[in-house]
Amino acid sequence: MRITFVTSNEHKAREAAGILAGLAEIEHVSMDIPELRYDSIAEIAAGKAAYAFSVLKRPVITDDTGLFIPALNGFPGTCAAYVQKTIGNAGILTLMAGFANRSATFETGIAYYDGVRQKVCTGTIDGKIVVPRGCSGFGYDPVFEVDGVTLAEMTEEEKNRISHRAIGLHALRDWLAEELRRDQA
Repeated sequence: MRITFVTSNEHKAREAAGILAGLAEIEHVSMDIPELRYDSIAEIAAGKAAYAFSVLKRPVITDDTGLFIPALNGFPGTCAAYVQKTIGNAGILTLMAGFANRSATFETGIAYYDGVRQKVCTGTIDGKIVVPRGCSGFGYDPVFEVDGVTLAEMTEEEKNRISHRAIGLHALRDWLAEELRRDQA
């Protein structure tokens, strides 16, 4: 099975290829997708997949990720990519100055669409916002700590075992495997 992961982030495509290895071959395509605005990560991911399929006409995976910080009333939420691009980690840390509650949750929606079947799997991971540490990863990884270690301090393999995206991709892998078994029966 060949699936196109539509994302501008090659790290995400590599992570998906690793998790879906043996089940699906992942092709990476970078494409501008209109930025959808919903309160739900799953709705945004599903809308992106429908759009990507309408252009490419082949099975696709898209994703969307939100960072939800209770001390900031859930900000940046579903606007995490825009906030990362505009104020970055330094801006988030500035906004959090003076807050004792540093908790945060990452949520990713992974959407598959092949023109007939659509499935959205989500993954969440809880952590806290800290002063940047580590030199791997991307985006919020240096400031998002889980069990004393930031995502940027983890190897790619370690991160792929526990990340919000990995949880969503593993759920998608399970669903795809079941769909393939059904198709072959």
